[in-house]
Amino acid sequence: MISGPDIYLASASPRRAELLEQIGVTFSVLQVEVDEQHLTGESPADYVTRLALAKARAGKSLLDAGDSCPVLGADTTVVAADRVMGKPRDRDDAVAMLLSLSGCVHQVVSAVALAGGHTAVHVCTSNVKFRTLTAAECQAYWNTGEPRDKAGAYAIQGRAAQFVEWLEGSYSGVMGLPLYETTLLFREFKINLL
Repeated sequence: MISGPDIYLASASPRRAELLEQIGVTFSVLQVEVDEQHLTGESPADYVTRLALAKARAGKSLLDAGDSCPVLGADTTVVAADRVMGKPRDRDDAVAMLLSLSGCVHQVVSAVALAGGHTAVHVCTSNVKFRTLTAAECQAYWNTGEPRDKAGAYAIQGRAAQFVEWLEGSYSGVMGLPLYETTLLFREFKINLL
């Protein structure tokens, strides 16, 4: 007997797929489009919560009415000096983001949502301290191609690991999918991974 997936993942992120595979989740990917514009006055937690829910609901709307499999949506943003940092527009934007994180503590806020018979969401906030960076390092990092589609213009699981002096919170949350909070959702939806 062939069994279906535990969930659908409303994300094309290879990092999120790797993290789900790490904890033994069987999933199928759904391509969804949502407007990721940050709204004026919206807190970082409200922003990522809104987007994670929108992605999960958009994915659920793509399924046949009889498909009861839940859909997982997630979103992550970087916050420094009260500025929400999404994906960089270009090299100059990425270098400016990285220099603003240089030598400072910033927050990475991730939300994960599951839409099925009902909808639930959890938020995770982590603190990350970068060592002091030079403009030349930031430009060289941009040239690797790694920061182009990453919130805050960096990937902690990649070459940017060398920038991190310390981290307080969830490493997987900084990568883009907080596994503890994701597992809480799975338990709530009776998805047993063990």
